[in-house]
Amino acid sequence: MFTLRRCSALHLRKPGSSPQTLLRCTRTKRAENYRTLSTEASQAARSLPKLKPWVYVVPTTVLVVGGVGVLAYNYYQPFRHTALAVVRCSRVAEAAILGAIDYKLTFAKTYNSEEERHDAYSDCHTRSAKRVLKALLANGGIFIKLGQHMASVAVLPREWTNTMRPLQDQCEPTPYEDLEKMFISDIGISISDYFDEFDPIPIGVASLAQVHVGKLKGSGERVAVKLQHPHLEEFCEIDMEMVEVSLGWIKHLFPEFEFTWLGEEMRENLPKEMDFVHEKRNAERAMEDFENVRTSLYIPQVKEAKKRILVMEYIRGGRVDDLVYLSENNIDRNKVALELARIFSQMVHINGWFHADPHPGNLLIRPAGSDSQSPYNFEIVLLDHGLYFDLDTALRINYSKWWLSIIAPASEETLAARKKYAKLVGNIDEDLYPVFEAAITGRAALEGSWKDPNEDPSNGGNFSRGGSIIDLSAQSEEEMEAIRNAVVQKEGLLLSVFDVLRRVPRRVLMVLKLNDLTRSLDRALATTHANVRIFLITAKYCTFAVWLDESQRLVNELRHKGLSGMSIGLLWDYFWVWWRYEKMYRSIELAEWWMDTGARMVTTKAWIRGLVTEGGLQGAHKAAAGLA
Repeated sequence: MFTLRRCSALHLRKPGSSPQTLLRCTRTKRAENYRTLSTEASQAARSLPKLKPWVYVVPTTVLVVGGVGVLAYNYYQPFRHTALAVVRCSRVAEAAILGAIDYKLTFAKTYNSEEERHDAYSDCHTRSAKRVLKALLANGGIFIKLGQHMASVAVLPREWTNTMRPLQDQCEPTPYEDLEKMFISDIGISISDYFDEFDPIPIGVASLAQVHVGKLKGSGERVAVKLQHPHLEEFCEIDMEMVEVSLGWIKHLFPEFEFTWLGEEMRENLPKEMDFVHEKRNAERAMEDFENVRTSLYIPQVKEAKKRILVMEYIRGGRVDDLVYLSENNIDRNKVALELARIFSQMVHINGWFHADPHPGNLLIRPAGSDSQSPYNFEIVLLDHGLYFDLDTALRINYSKWWLSIIAPASEETLAARKKYAKLVGNIDEDLYPVFEAAITGRAALEGSWKDPNEDPSNGGNFSRGGSIIDLSAQSEEEMEAIRNAVVQKEGLLLSVFDVLRRVPRRVLMVLKLNDLTRSLDRALATTHANVRIFLITAKYCTFAVWLDESQRLVNELRHKGLSGMSIGLLWDYFWVWWRYEKMYRSIELAEWWMDTGARMVTTKAWIRGLVTEGGLQGAHKAAAGLA
């Protein structure tokens, strides 16, 4: 019924068979099976195609190299810096080289009409600026600062400055956890141990730092806490090297498109801006410079400063160009514009040491308190003291004399003086002088500035020119458009702009930013005085600076010679210097009074108009404040 089958692993013992015989039979059978399997495996192996070495060598090499690269990137700082430098440098170089080629090709083309050429040049400016903007945003960090600086250079084409302007709002905040680590590392205790309260959401984020509000332990005083982005310190040096290398290659390949001055400026100034102890010293010196000056300027007190952390007095206020805030606090916008001009003129022409990063975000205004030293009912709060520049005496006085020359009536002697001092101040030759003049004043070149009027790119515009700053009427839209079109349309003028930027000392370039700030704020405040009113402020300070310099020189000469060496000629020189100063200063004051009277009349008319059209005193107040 059941059958038993033989197998190699089990044999039924027959009667008479010994155990040894059965074991030998089993081993023999197993050996035969192993030989059969080995033969079949060998045949199968010979039937498979032979693999080439690269099939397994290449993947293995890629895996090994990739693994080593990941480890080196995460744990070996020099390798990580090199890798990032290659990527970040390639972004900047690509944008810059493509832009230079684009300019070359665009300027080399021929066009059927001036309008077609204008559009082509404008599009080229926009394309190039957007390439650079994309690279700066991708790199982040100090490259955002670089773009912000480009946005503030008044002589660059409008397409460039408008494209770069959004960088003011493109800064990402650092996570709170990273700030906590930095705070413990620099201060020695946690944020919660230092402050009773600390708002983790910043009230402002810039390219180098962000600002939070907190309350100090013990005193409960509300303070502003400026915290540097922790990652900047690691990449600052390599980013500066990368910018310099990229701009150097651009200069080598396209000499006429030279921007190496941007790299030089970053190399010199960025370490200063990243050291908050240096910022504290700047703030203290600025306070000392205005200690004996009756002014509305207020500088917040610094409570504690480390290299990456700054704790200072918290100030409540509004933007200086916020017309609603000014109206609510009964602050005269005309006086605000004039006081801003006085503050910066005092810094440049008298102190010879000035705030070099002025923009509306660094300026607040608040009502003056009972203990304020301000001559008005408001105080102007100046923030962010990381970057200041000094002007040596010769540069400061020559710059003041240049301003006095463009205020004086036009004559051959005056025109010669203008170009003489432009050479001393900005290393500007006669052919570049009109570009330099327009950059500082923000206006089309004055009459006689161009050696050949036919070379004036804005010539033929439907606007009047003056022989001096005082002769200028309100800047019309036609004049602004003529200036913009000149920069866009004229290849030679664009290269002249680049040449001016290359030649002018960095300190003078920063002064251009100051001039641009005071002009733009005067427009933003919708002031009712004449547009040249702020230039009169500059003229007064220039006159005073020159008088101080010349009178001090004569006094020193008198002291050196003593009573025995005193002469009628020396006394006459002193009297003549004094008389020239008094005559100029009083004439400027008279012009100021006349313009201020006109401004009050305009404001009064607006008040009456608001009273009638808007209805009631509230409507009159809004109209007088420029809100209706």
